[in-house]
Amino acid sequence: MRHKISLEQPVTHQTPTSEGLSPAILLFGEILADVFPDRAVLGGAPFNVARHLAAFGQRPLMISRLGDDALGIQALGSMEDRGMDISGVQIDPELPTGRVEVHIENEGHRFEILPRQAYDFIDPASAAVAAEAAAPALIYFGTLSQRHHTSRQALAQVLQNTAAPRFLDINLREPWYDEDTVRLSLQNAGIIKLNDEELRTLADMFKAGAGLAQAQGTELKRMFDIERLIVTCGKDGAWQLDGNDDLFIATPGKEPLRIVDTVGAGDAFSAACILGMRLCWPETTTLKRANDFAAAICEIRGAVPDDREFYQTFFKEWEL
Repeated sequence: MRHKISLEQPVTHQTPTSEGLSPAILLFGEILADVFPDRAVLGGAPFNVARHLAAFGQRPLMISRLGDDALGIQALGSMEDRGMDISGVQIDPELPTGRVEVHIENEGHRFEILPRQAYDFIDPASAAVAAEAAAPALIYFGTLSQRHHTSRQALAQVLQNTAAPRFLDINLREPWYDEDTVRLSLQNAGIIKLNDEELRTLADMFKAGAGLAQAQGTELKRMFDIERLIVTCGKDGAWQLDGNDDLFIATPGKEPLRIVDTVGAGDAFSAACILGMRLCWPETTTLKRANDFAAAICEIRGAVPDDREFYQTFFKEWEL
């Protein structure tokens, strides 16, 4: 049974753990590397969000699975360098750390998400133990890590063993999703974040009407008992429907001075949204700051900055 988030009691009002620390934010899913001809860059939506949250002083706990290989060692080293808890990361003795092969072609880049990677086989029992021990304030998950039944079962065990609000970041990646996975994901989350193209896909998938985007969003909220629906629209800003179907709109804020690439912009938006929920920011403030943070990520190469100084501007602007 899904735990319903109370909008009158934000997730920041959680009892601290026995160690006196703020509750963890549990992120379930893939840690992988985008493998270019000349380099490998760590990524994966949950991992990107986790690294941003760590930089903003939160306590992310990744539940994932890595291979016993060089990329796995690199990923663990990156987490430890950022002071992240690695206790939820499993090591697979046979399968490789997740890889996305990046093919350079005349028209640009083509991304090939490889099958049968370590993150497809997250052990359900170990994941459930880690989640229960963490007693998290929030659970984040997506759809890519559910493409294999083993990790799908692991997520089910995590959700069954923890009574925390759930944040679903849709992240549809062809051909690695199906209607059943999306439906179950929507049924098991109270907060949904997706982009405008994904909203159209879901509206078509579940016959949620062919009207305006907000009308489609309202219908999806009704169909799946969603409490908060957040839709990003790229350079056109973002909007949200809350539990009462009240509409909050964030018009475009800061434009990137120079767009280097848009990789990870959606993950940055999600991280800022989660931070806003943890710190009880007003809805419009959260959307605006998420937009600004995503725009800043578009000014750098890759999804997560190597330089921790990148975050200092936001610490000052947001008075963290």
